[in-house]
Amino acid sequence: MTRVAYLGPAGTFTEEAARSFRIDGAQYVPVESPAAALAAIDAGDVDYAVCAIENSVDGAVTTTMDALAATASAGIVGETELAIAFAIMTRPGQSLDRAKRFATHPVAQQQVKRWVGENLPQVEFIPASSNAAAAEMVANGDADVAAAPERAADLHGLEIHARGVADLGTARTRFVLVAKQPAQPAPTGDDRTAIVFRTKNEPGALVRVLQEFAARGVDMTRIESRPTREEPNTYDFFVDLAGHADDAAVASALEACAAHTTAMRQLGTWPRTAR
Repeated sequence: MTRVAYLGPAGTFTEEAARSFRIDGAQYVPVESPAAALAAIDAGDVDYAVCAIENSVDGAVTTTMDALAATASAGIVGETELAIAFAIMTRPGQSLDRAKRFATHPVAQQQVKRWVGENLPQVEFIPASSNAAAAEMVANGDADVAAAPERAADLHGLEIHARGVADLGTARTRFVLVAKQPAQPAPTGDDRTAIVFRTKNEPGALVRVLQEFAARGVDMTRIESRPTREEPNTYDFFVDLAGHADDAAVASALEACAAHTTAMRQLGTWPRTAR
């Protein structure tokens, strides 16, 4: 049986994303964080992990990025995107105007902040480890109202007061499928390659790396930096490239970048999701 780790509990958008990959014979394993999902790969407890990596409203999911940088034995082999909208739910029979404690994931809170301000101005925000966990908090009496996927209301016997809630109707989240020591997917003509690297802390160090891509016409679709947490003022740079790692221009750029970095690792190469 193929085991797939995802941010739980059951009823999260990450579970929905995991199931959308349609992995034959999959057993879905809920864990408490993206880091735990990737650690389960390193430990050999699961075959795949699915993690949110980027949100169109709140930007990069930094917990996933940090965990990917620390996971040497795994790589990204696929991605999917979900349109994100929430249901507002309470225990059965409870009215919204009496709610005092509002729970959801902090990223989700940014996506419904305006709606909550207009409709639930009296509530205190309580961060949850996931949107489904927020629904569980409501069911257990630890919060009064939650923003979560509709399925979470069904799982916990909650009453839905509003559907399709999102401050921006274009909100989407990108999820990646990570495998242990993956076989590299073949080029499709519409691929993405991700790398993480470090440079010396000196003027022009980052520019020299980026110029290798520009010189070969390789499009960088995303760049983020994260502190290494090893030394002050040192950073990991995450770059997504348009193209497959075996494409001549991408392969040449990656080889040239090695001369300008103190460490570099490919995080994966995979087909881009259809839009």
